[in-house]
Amino acid sequence: MRGAALGGLCGGLLDYKTAKFSLTRNRRVGLLHRLLQLGVLGYLLGWVLLVRKGYQDTDRAPRAAVVTKLKGAAVAEVRGAGRRLWDAADYARPPQGENVLFLVTNFIATAKQAQGTCPESPSVLDAMCTEDADCPMGNPVVHGNGIKTGKCVMFNTTHSTCEIYGWCPVENNTLPRKPLLAEAENFTLFIKNTVHFTKFNFSKCNTLQTNDPTYFKSCTYDLFFNPSCPVFRVRDMVEAAGETFGGLALLGGSIGVRIEWDCDLDHPAAQCQPQYSFSLQDRRYNFSVSHRTASYYWDSQQQLYRNLLKLYGIRFDISVHGQAGKFSIIPAAVSFGTSIAFFGAATVVCDLVLLYLDAKADFYWKEKFEEAKPPKGKTEAAA
Repeated sequence: MRGAALGGLCGGLLDYKTAKFSLTRNRRVGLLHRLLQLGVLGYLLGWVLLVRKGYQDTDRAPRAAVVTKLKGAAVAEVRGAGRRLWDAADYARPPQGENVLFLVTNFIATAKQAQGTCPESPSVLDAMCTEDADCPMGNPVVHGNGIKTGKCVMFNTTHSTCEIYGWCPVENNTLPRKPLLAEAENFTLFIKNTVHFTKFNFSKCNTLQTNDPTYFKSCTYDLFFNPSCPVFRVRDMVEAAGETFGGLALLGGSIGVRIEWDCDLDHPAAQCQPQYSFSLQDRRYNFSVSHRTASYYWDSQQQLYRNLLKLYGIRFDISVHGQAGKFSIIPAAVSFGTSIAFFGAATVVCDLVLLYLDAKADFYWKEKFEEAKPPKGKTEAAA
């Protein structure tokens, strides 16, 4: 028994199977087969070749450099300090050259401050008092503007606050009803961007190669009429982000500028051009949270004064993304090999339908699988 079983097992292992092709006139399965083949062909031509460009090697991590420059001038009235001209050195933070910059559009001015004693602002909770004991001498005012002197004094007819030693009068917190630098909507932002795809040793700049020295001084970006001019008007960028300049300039906000490169290096380099998009990232961006600016001066009596400005404005965050592709034999071979495998999978699917789901599955099974045995006479002679 064991010998017979062992012999049957060895015989099964030593059997050889070869493919047998049977022509079946089953229109439903034939139609399914052609549809699957068309689907694979459409996948190969449409998705792999046209959309994904599976015949190309890609570089999705370009090195990028960004240089920016704001241009424009505006005049604003500073309460207590008269009219003041604002240029790029005043309204841009940092002044030039970064991929993150801040444009001042509004401010609160506290003019002619001098070091001395004065009542703290009633908007500071730690400064409220009813008697001198509430203002221990030498203690700093929490979230305030100076050091307590030990006195509780009248700020106005309705509030009493601790007297402080600091820059007096204390900082003004009255926000203007309209942005004081409304002319900033017509300021221009020049963005120079260079990308380098190291895998292909290919570099490209977003500026137009021209011999006209006045081109960038007179052009403004337009998607249809002037796409090669990287000079953007501030109002256009804000509106492209879905906002109005007047609504954003009062309390400030943050705009994201995305530069997208999609370069097909199998085509001429001139066709590799960036696409720009703008999005609103945040509202009420108060730059004074991390920075206030002050200008200092001496009067004729050698008394030191300063004009303090609390700044509001629009922050621009510039990011660069992109990819480049170029023909390579390895990804092309992989893509075509995968598609050929899908053609084979279409045949497998039709075989499964024919052998297991069709009403005449038993008949097709017998026709497809056949055990070939030599005649007995030849077998005995061979033995």
